[in-house]
Amino acid sequence: MGKIAIMTDSNSGILQAEAQEMGIYVLPMPFFIDGEQFLEDITLTQEEFYKRLEEDCDISTSQPAPGEVTELWDKLLEEYDEIVYIPMSSGLSSSCATAMMLSEDYDGRVQVVNNQRISVTQRHSVMDAMKLADAGKTAKEIHDILMRDKLESSIYITVDTLKYLKKGGRVTPAAAAIGTVLNLKPVLQIQGEKLDAFAKVRGWKQAKKTMIDAMRKDLTERFAGKKMRLAMAYTCSKEEAKEWKQELMENFPGYEIIDNPLSLSIACHIGAGSMAVACSILEEV
Repeated sequence: MGKIAIMTDSNSGILQAEAQEMGIYVLPMPFFIDGEQFLEDITLTQEEFYKRLEEDCDISTSQPAPGEVTELWDKLLEEYDEIVYIPMSSGLSSSCATAMMLSEDYDGRVQVVNNQRISVTQRHSVMDAMKLADAGKTAKEIHDILMRDKLESSIYITVDTLKYLKKGGRVTPAAAAIGTVLNLKPVLQIQGEKLDAFAKVRGWKQAKKTMIDAMRKDLTERFAGKKMRLAMAYTCSKEEAKEWKQELMENFPGYEIIDNPLSLSIACHIGAGSMAVACSILEEV
């Protein structure tokens, strides 16, 4: 049985210390803040990021340099026979397409999984890949299983402020101004590749209800008969996140709910104060 390295990027929300405990590898995503480059969870912590965001610094996401990606692969292949790399969705970043292109020079030893995941659903895929590798699957077999079920996931997010959606051009300045006055909370969704609008409601209570109702409908209709698992993510305070998790546990008894701060690549587009609920299929060995 070949020795397989499982690798992801920091968009999964898996911190470097966690990765060491799990026995996996996390490629840090680069950010530019007022023209200076930082690496998520290496030279930029969650706390520092939100402080700079609050200070209205110019923040933009980037992708790792190709040389940094292949350097890590080459290092891992000195110890492992194969690599399964699970980057963030190709619909949300070009880093996945770059990795797929780079992997062509590795004669199948590097399998890049483009299964449209981000944040907690990407983390789920990493956990599945670990389980499949432990069961003796090859890198190609793990890739094929994860790709087969790539659309079997769902994410709903609501934001506290329209400021960053306006900044990114996702809502017009006029719509943002009206929405702020009316206390409108957009609920966004990720179904497959893209981040799209799902609903627009008044206030947090209605926003959370909308997300819970949408997730319940997915679990009972879209994913009926399939073994799914739930997760939540957030850019709000830990106290608010704890309340949100409690609310989800009450509405979805019997599910173990993973919770994670949202990755910074999403946070810079939606700002602090957001909450999300997600589900993905549980891969069977």
